[in-house]
Amino acid sequence: MRVCIVGASGKLGRYMVQLALDRGHEVVAVCREQSVAKLAGLEARITVVPGATDDPDVIGRAVSGCDGVLVVLVPRGVHGYATGTAQAVLDHAEPGARLAFSCGWHITRDGHDVYTWKLRALVTVGGRLARLARFADLGDQVEATRRIFASDTRWTVVRGSRLEEGASEGLPVWSRHVGDPVLQSDITRRVDFALFMVRALEDDDLVHEAPAIVSRQSPSALAHAEAVAPPLPASG
Repeated sequence: MRVCIVGASGKLGRYMVQLALDRGHEVVAVCREQSVAKLAGLEARITVVPGATDDPDVIGRAVSGCDGVLVVLVPRGVHGYATGTAQAVLDHAEPGARLAFSCGWHITRDGHDVYTWKLRALVTVGGRLARLARFADLGDQVEATRRIFASDTRWTVVRGSRLEEGASEGLPVWSRHVGDPVLQSDITRRVDFALFMVRALEDDDLVHEAPAIVSRQSPSALAHAEAVAPPLPASG
């Protein structure tokens, strides 16, 4: 599979590049020109397309001929960067291509997510401060995903919990709604977020889904697995 990774130079993006290569995919990586050096050591194995990820011409060149597109939706600045990135991918991806976009739990598809007061406060207060500092605009990510949900492309929007570094704990578990007890631990290894994104390209059951993910080794996921496990047969 030929895979384009948009936002390839960040931590999540670099994990996705490596995991896609490990699965035998041909990789096209898009990142800002000033970030190309972060992909050092991989140049011989990937095609790098430098440029702003919200530039339709850059995205058009990068996704041409690609069977799948992985997109890190970054709400950088206050000028619609994430929305521009998403729209460029929606407009220029090959017909029938599998698209997977990353975002956080604060994104809701149907309004049925249930958030803790801590997460609501973080999004409300942190979001306002980030916008005042002109650093980021969470509303930009909301608009980006609204356009994705409304599109007729073969999309998946992967909603990540809090992230930590560390060795892989395996493919995360997921639920359609934040607030599901299986997600209570609210923690995922960043490498496993990347793993879920890469695997989503090959999982048609995730088309038009917005899975909220959590580590399969988190306490809440382990408790859920134990609760739904079939009982052991009686001895004797």
